[in-house]
Amino acid sequence: QVQLVESGGGLVQAGGSLRLSCTASGRRCMGWFRQAPGREREFVAAISGMSTFTYYADSVKGRFTISRDNAKNTVYLQMNSLKAEDTAVYYCAARTVLSADVNQKHPRYFDYWGQGTQVTVSS
Repeated sequence: QVQLVESGGGLVQAGGSLRLSCTASGRRCMGWFRQAPGREREFVAAISGMSTFTYYADSVKGRFTISRDNAKNTVYLQMNSLKAEDTAVYYCAARTVLSADVNQKHPRYFDYWGQGTQVTVSS
């Protein structure tokens, strides 16, 4: 069983920045998803186990950066130029495999989930 613990959410003004963190053991593919009220959970970003590959949702490209520090068992999501539409509960997720696949962005491909952290962007 893999336990994921997110931190770093909060309230920020539009245009501001936040960094989310997720601790998880093992060098596996990791991802971030988000879910706004009344909407389905959507993919945000993912990174392979050795940081070789990263990919992003079009809505966050150029603004968000996913990275990891395997020595600290931590994955990060740096979020810049935040917009009101980024408001959601953000979830960290992990796969059982090392590699990342740009064609496997659906939540069903991820096996373990954190409890979520709220990000609210005020306009």
